[in-house]
Amino acid sequence: MASTEPRFSQIDLVDINALLEGGTTETILNWVDNTFGQNAAQMSSFGLEDQALFHIYWTVNNDARLMTLDTLRLPTETYSLFDQTKLRYGVDVEFFYPDMKMVAEMVRERGNNLFYKGTDNRKFCCGVRKVEPLSRALSNLEAWITGLRRDQGMDRSSIDIVEWDETHGNYKINPLANWTFGQVRDFVDENKIPYNELHDKGFPSVGCAPCTRAIKLGEDIRAGRWWWEGDPDAKECGIHTVAPIGH
Repeated sequence: MASTEPRFSQIDLVDINALLEGGTTETILNWVDNTFGQNAAQMSSFGLEDQALFHIYWTVNNDARLMTLDTLRLPTETYSLFDQTKLRYGVDVEFFYPDMKMVAEMVRERGNNLFYKGTDNRKFCCGVRKVEPLSRALSNLEAWITGLRRDQGMDRSSIDIVEWDETHGNYKINPLANWTFGQVRDFVDENKIPYNELHDKGFPSVGCAPCTRAIKLGEDIRAGRWWWEGDPDAKECGIHTVAPIGH
């Protein structure tokens, strides 16, 4: 169950991060498994890093839990990957969907493609389709595991491996914090891990279908997300905006 109070003090958390920074991804996930057991789960967008991460997590714990948010606006390729991943690992993916009453009201008042009508509208849509379902998904977890990397830039450049998530009352674990995109790509290829075929078509980051495009040579890896918005620092949907403790 999620807790409203941290299990570890801030000093403990600094020491834990110092220890895990020098360890392998397997070491981090073993620590998660020993500390939280089945009260931890990976929250995956089924991106390249999430697929690499779950492969490692599954080797550490064949009963590893895998969760995802189905916004109901994902690309066909992402839905195909759900099935490929279930077949490869025999995992029962835990799907979380938007509240349909909230979706119906949003569409009625703001339109189906409201996200093109300003950042506030886009963030509102992300709130309905991602942030609210995420809160439900995390409500019974002590820890959630993500594929965030520091080289993704913006607020992600300062993430810790283990963070206290004040919003959800649990710990957020980032085992791939020190990995680069190149390392992720090589690991997926070497281990023949199923991945979204859009990654071979210029999509390093894949979100909802209407809100993702292929990037151009030299563009930031997240430039294809909400590309019509002018502010590059606003390219977040709201589920990864919790600051690390002590920062």
